[in-house]
Amino acid sequence: MKRLIIHGDPGIRKGAVIELDGEELVCFGISRNGEWHGPDRVQLWCTVGEEDEFEDFQLRNFTPHWLEVERVDASEVSVLQAKGDLVA
Repeated sequence: MKRLIIHGDPGIRKGAVIELDGEELVCFGISRNGEWHGPDRVQLWCTVGEEDEFEDFQLRNFTPHWLEVERVDASEVSVLQAKGDLVA
């Protein structure tokens, strides 16, 4: 699991499946920053990981401040599935 900061909006939402550097990742949660104040374009702060890490995300079995952080441009992200199914 890691924090992925995407500069720009590739059109993804929570539950999206993306490919980055040949690695398939699921976006567990997304915070959208910079719409009114801040950088010249929006930034998406995503918590991403492999599908089998979703339970740890739900149960908060991680420390957000200790996650590895990676910054990429929206053009570097390949969107495989733009959003996930709604969870009850």
